[in-house]
Amino acid sequence: MTVGTTHSGKTTFAKLLEKRLINSVVIDQDVQGEFLEKHYPSLLPEKGPKILKFALSQTIVEFAIHKTDNHIILCNSNRQKQPRLNLIEKFKKVGFHTLIVNFDLPIDILKDRIINSHRDTIILRNVSNYDEVLKIQLKQTENEGFISPNKDEVDILFTISNETEVQTVIEKIIKLV
Repeated sequence: MTVGTTHSGKTTFAKLLEKRLINSVVIDQDVQGEFLEKHYPSLLPEKGPKILKFALSQTIVEFAIHKTDNHIILCNSNRQKQPRLNLIEKFKKVGFHTLIVNFDLPIDILKDRIINSHRDTIILRNVSNYDEVLKIQLKQTENEGFISPNKDEVDILFTISNETEVQTVIEKIIKLV
């Protein structure tokens, strides 16, 4: 599972890991969000929870857990502690080993990445750009529910605080598997 703010490198990391980790799949809620925005925009509410996106993602996760033998790489922000713990518990109950890669990059790097980003904004609903997303996420971090993961949540916890650590963490995960 990846944890981090927008533009922290979660998707890039997940895709790199998927290429190196045999028999793995990346499940990224942004992919489901983009699919729904492109193909079913009339089913999506303008405001409120993204119920359909979560349901689609949940169906994919359930299928991956119960119908495949893949290593599952969950690529979302996973910043709220209780929903993150609920998801981790679901995997533990069916025998998965759990691992979090927490992205804790400096704010100036995130802002620079956003400025230079070409990422499609189609999945954004209540804001117009990723700078606004980051501002919201930073404000949420001040709230109790949005806290960084700790080592008691999972079997293994990695924290990436520098871009150069990505390959090292991938290598460590490959060796663990």
